[in-house]
Amino acid sequence: MTYKFLTVITLVIIFFTFTTTDGHNISEIESISEAVSKSITLEDEITHLYDIFVENNPSVPNLQSFKNGMMGYYKLADKNLIDKQILTIIDYCLSSKKKRMWVMDLSKNKILYHTVVSHGKNTGGEFATKFSNLKNSRQSSLGFFITGETYFGKNGLSLFIDGMEKQFNSNARERYVVIHGANYANPSAIKNLGRLGRSYGCPALPTAISSEIINLIKDKSVLYIYSDDKSYEKNSKMIHS
Repeated sequence: MTYKFLTVITLVIIFFTFTTTDGHNISEIESISEAVSKSITLEDEITHLYDIFVENNPSVPNLQSFKNGMMGYYKLADKNLIDKQILTIIDYCLSSKKKRMWVMDLSKNKILYHTVVSHGKNTGGEFATKFSNLKNSRQSSLGFFITGETYFGKNGLSLFIDGMEKQFNSNARERYVVIHGANYANPSAIKNLGRLGRSYGCPALPTAISSEIINLIKDKSVLYIYSDDKSYEKNSKMIHS
């Protein structure tokens, strides 16, 4: 499901074009070739893949976050920056009371985990509305990350993530914006606070499943943190073909 798919279709059409002796048929095939090249796009491929995920899983991210996530995933894969066919999407358009993180196995078209996840203290209350790449901002960052190595810190097993977009998340490692488990990210916190607890910018996970998810997605898989933030939508080079 990459640009190579479109190339294969084009080559097949060219093959039949040059192996056809009837001039009328050649003209028809050239017309088909032109029509196919115009009608089949990467976005079409992604939409088809989304339909498969919808059919195979009880819950999936919204279509726009999925499209953006896959667009960036393909670009990072083409640069040989990832080693795992796993894409994790966090949708910060949703309330922190909702399960807004999906861990997706792209080789099997399956959702492996669907869970709540925290955002930064200065990013918002129940909803995430303000984002930053600055040190000490205590805000979440948007965009694409590559997962790195693990370490044991004050929150137990934790996972470094490296931001791939200079304008939006390049300081993640320096800020120690990492994935870890936290009591304030447990669903039980919602009963006491009316929302999930907040971090210093880390996407913190429920303690019961944090280690499982970290061990699954560590070592060069893709994390995409989504919002309908207008600045990101306009300026990110990762989500446009």
